[in-house]
Formats: sequence, C-alpha cells, structure tokens
Amino acid sequence: MTHQRTRLLLVLLQLIVVAVSQSASAAEKLVGIHSARVLSQSMPWIAQEAGLFKKHDIELPLVFIASSPAVTAAMLGGDAEVGLTGGEGMIRAYIQGATEFVFIGAVKNVLTHSILAKAPIRKPEDLKGKRIGINRIGSNPHYFAVQALKRAGLDGSRDVTMIQSGGAPETLAALVSGAIDAAALTAPMDAQALAHGYDYILYGPDMRIPYAATVFVTRRSVIAKRAPVISRFMRAMAEAAKILHTDREFTYKVLGKQLRLTDRKILDASYNLEIKALEPKLSIRTEAFQDILDEVAKVDGRAKQVKAEDLIDRRFLDDLDKSGFMNKLWEGKS
Repeated sequence: MTHQRTRLLLVLLQLIVVAVSQSASAAEKLVGIHSARVLSQSMPWIAQEAGLFKKHDIELPLVFIASSPAVTAAMLGGDAEVGLTGGEGMIRAYIQGATEFVFIGAVKNVLTHSILAKAPIRKPEDLKGKRIGINRIGSNPHYFAVQALKRAGLDGSRDVTMIQSGGAPETLAALVSGAIDAAALTAPMDAQALAHGYDYILYGPDMRIPYAATVFVTRRSVIAKRAPVISRFMRAMAEAAKILHTDREFTYKVLGKQLRLTDRKILDASYNLEIKALEPKLSIRTEAFQDILDEVAKVDGRAKQVKAEDLIDRRFLDDLDKSGFMNKLWEGKS
C-alpha cells in the first residue's frame, strides 16, 4: 500500500511539474487593434506569417476597427492593449484628459495619401464643390485631405463635401461606383484606383506632410503591469519591419493573403511608393506629433500645454538599440 501510494504521489508530482512547465512556457496573450488594411499596417500580418509572435512567446489576436477615432474609443474602454493606427484620435483624447495613452514606436511619420479623381477633374481647383471620400472624420485620410486642400488654396470645410466611407476598400469602391467624385487614398488603394483610370489630383508623397500616420500606441497602465510582454511585442515588430523592408516577395505573399491582391503591377507600384516613407527601425519623429498638436491648438487651447515628448515613451526603442538587438538585426544591411 505504501509502495502504491508512493508511486501515485510521484505520478501526481510529475503531472504538476508538466502543468507548471506548460503554464510557464505558454504564450502571453496581448490583444491588438489596427485601423487600416494597408501596407504601412502590415507588420502584425507579417509577424504572424513569419512565426515571430510564437518566437517571442506572444499570442496576438488582432482586431480590425476602421479609423483612428474608433480605435481610440476601443482602447479607452480597455478592449485592447496595443494599437497600430493613426495618431490624431489618441492625441486629441490625450489633450482632453486621456493621458493614459502613450506612443512607443512609429512606422510612418509623414502622410503618403493622395487625392485621386478622373475627368473632368484634372487640377486641384476642379475639386471645388465635389464630394471627396475619406474613411471617417478625424482619420488619416481626412487630415490629409484638409491639409492638402489648404496647400492648394481650398478650404476642406467649405469648398468640398467630405464623405465618410468607413475604410480604404470602401472608399475605393465608392470612387469606382461613382458615389463620390474623388478620394483620399494611400497604398495599395491608390494604385488600384490608377488601374481603374483615375489620376492623382493632389500627390501626397511629394508634400511630406509631418504626421503620426502609423504609430504603435498603448496605455501607461499596461506598461506598468506588462512591460516585458510589450518589449517582446516590439522586438517582433522590429523583426517584421526588417522583413517588410528587405523581403519584397514575402511581403507580397502576406499582402496577397490579407488583401486578396495579387496583381504584380499594383503591388510593385504600391510598395515602391510607400516603402520610402516607412521607418525601418520604428523611429518616432517628434515633429509628426507636434504638427498635430499645433493644428488641434487652433480649436482647443489645451493643446498648447502639451509637448510632443509628453506623448512618447521611447524605452522600448532605446532597449532595442542599447541591447544590440537592432544592430544585430540589421547587420550587413544599409
């Protein structure tokens, strides 16, 4: 009886050890949100396809919510811990008191949207009185349209009608169907519009409008509780960025799977245009945030009390550099 009890205890102990071991090695869940199905937000897709989340012991359910304002509301409600989105919605929320938001990395610090249309619209002044498709008020396409029109001498609130379409694919569909006269689009949707016979009326990449266009954001309370997993997430994103910038074929494979886009000419046109504006090492540019603060300050004086650096936490980027991780990742690459 004693021998049987000893064997039973040993078996139970082995089961406990296995259970503890499995629990310790289980991937940590981190819920993410992204706001646009575009090239600049493809890094979580790339990381998933390349097995980088598994490599860094992360399980990342990725939820798509169209536009920065909607992502802002979801993250404020605690529905996700990290976001990849345009920065304006959360910067506005921060100014209004939601100082939990903090930006930890960037993919794109300038806007690369363009406004496209077809005849009889041929030049910016032809847009007067026309319907321009954007995702949502407060989204990246909306901000770009307002700023680009201003540079062309037009007022986005008076001279045109902004039509909220919901997302980039929906904006393209509305344009092709004739529901709108012009559209603010970025890669790869702009290349698809060109294939349908539309032309650039205002070409954004040449404007280089500073803007937190695609940024990683979290909450300060998440960092306080889960800094190690956020650090591993950023390492996975750094590796995904390396793939995005150096392995065009793998990137095309991912885009084809996620966007059902396999036309090589459209993929090449989109990639060649967009990749020049993306940050290979996830660097945050202060001016991308300051320009938004300056714009918001025109209607909300509280923005004048906020500095761009108040919005940024560089600890994870600094760790990537100081640990040698980034140098090793990019070793031998220009």
